[in-house]
Amino acid sequence: MAEENASVAVTGNVMFYKKPTPLAKDRHASYGVKQVDRPFDFMADQHFLPLTAPEFGAAATSMPIIFAGEDRTPLAVMGIRQQENLFVTDGQFEQDHYMPAFARRYPFVLAGDSSNDRFVVCVDEDAECVVSKGGEQPLFDGDDATAFTKEAFQVLQNFERDRQATTAIVARFKELDLFESKEMNFQGNNPDGSLAPRQKIADYFAVSEEKLKALSPEVTKELVDNGFMAVAHAHLISLGNWQRLVNMTLRRNAAEQAAPAKKAPAKKKTAAKKAPAKKKPAAKKKK
Repeated sequence: MAEENASVAVTGNVMFYKKPTPLAKDRHASYGVKQVDRPFDFMADQHFLPLTAPEFGAAATSMPIIFAGEDRTPLAVMGIRQQENLFVTDGQFEQDHYMPAFARRYPFVLAGDSSNDRFVVCVDEDAECVVSKGGEQPLFDGDDATAFTKEAFQVLQNFERDRQATTAIVARFKELDLFESKEMNFQGNNPDGSLAPRQKIADYFAVSEEKLKALSPEVTKELVDNGFMAVAHAHLISLGNWQRLVNMTLRRNAAEQAAPAKKAPAKKKTAAKKAPAKKKPAAKKKK
């Protein structure tokens, strides 16, 4: 697989990736992945991440899941302010929360090779964790990919399988006209305690509970049997996490405002040096 990718040209843009390059033994024989101090800085300014339907159950415990655009693309909402991911602090991801597979596969990604109707594995050569020589995790061991690289291949294959399953689920939801337009608003307090103006956080699409309830018994059974109903319910449950994001934003905002107010440690005062005492002239002895 790696040798065949050498001549494939990659076009287009993918979130996070600066220089995705087809993985090839001849080019990447000495490449590896190293540990970095801030491993998740690459996603710190992304407040939405694509999500696949099989992830809904796990993601619903941490963040809202919405559908966006004409394609009703599922997204994990990870912040309510532009370019702010509330789940990343100082380059570290909050371990108590779910990380979407879209981010977990980094720095690897699948790219479409339209001329041969297939996908090729790429690695972001400009990722901070990718080095041209050395690294704790080499990409190749002689002529073969390492266990680390093969595991990355499996992650990519699983992601693509789940992405295709998600496309089928969303298509069925659209066919049944289950989506409705929604918006999320937030109204906080002014410093004096009065209500602040209402702010719109997001416009999005959601599955309608009323439309789900109105489905015929036959269609309801179909969605239950194929797992689509579980996906819809996980999505609806996840919407309760909007308040979590609001609270996280308020706490981060308070911390940011408090930071400049912290006084720098007082400098120790240097004691003034005393001038040396003048010596008294010795008394003359009387003869």
